[in-house]
Amino acid sequence: MPEVSDDEGTAVGGRRATTPAPAVKAKPTSRVRMSAAQRREQLIATGRQLFAERGFDATSIEEVAARAKVSKPVVYEHFGGKEGLYAVVVDREVRALLDRITTALTAGHPRELLEQAALALLGYIEEETSGFRVLVRESPLMSGTANFSSVMNDVAHQVEHILGAEFKSRGYDPKLAELYSQALVGMVALTGRWWLEVRKPRKETVAAHLVNLAWNGLSHLEAKPTLITARRH
Repeated sequence: MPEVSDDEGTAVGGRRATTPAPAVKAKPTSRVRMSAAQRREQLIATGRQLFAERGFDATSIEEVAARAKVSKPVVYEHFGGKEGLYAVVVDREVRALLDRITTALTAGHPRELLEQAALALLGYIEEETSGFRVLVRESPLMSGTANFSSVMNDVAHQVEHILGAEFKSRGYDPKLAELYSQALVGMVALTGRWWLEVRKPRKETVAAHLVNLAWNGLSHLEAKPTLITARRH
């Protein structure tokens, strides 16, 4: 029988012999190696998310390593353990929140200062929800790590100085400024923790009602309070 050839192979003895296709070599996947600084930032972000979701006690180094796709020794190398990672995460959130509130306090009028502080806290809760969740959870026992309470105490001390000067100019006892500052900051802080879960109404409305209560008192509440700062825009 004559041999018949075609494009795919050659027929030999009535049977088609196919030419095997050349093997395609798989390209090796190049894995970008992180620098030590980049890896540290990745682990901090991972720890921040896990501590927000589960809290300190329920989070393990194994989970941090698994989510970051590294081995446990890498986490220990950077932070020495879970406590070290937690301390870094909390310290960053404390500074971020305090800086945000401090920067917001620019007005001269006490009512506007209260508005700015309330909006700064609610804005942080809205934009940095995971960070706020880390702060409001209980810190591990025997930990010297700062937390939400310490931040609010720092804010209260700033408010105390503002109220002290205002009390003195109005003939009130300036020694009571500390009491009032704790009451005002505590009211805003606890409302913020509540708003973290409900997210209604919007933050500007929440801030307006907080200031309404703080500024006017229950006996002089406005029916529909608005922020002074909002009226200017």
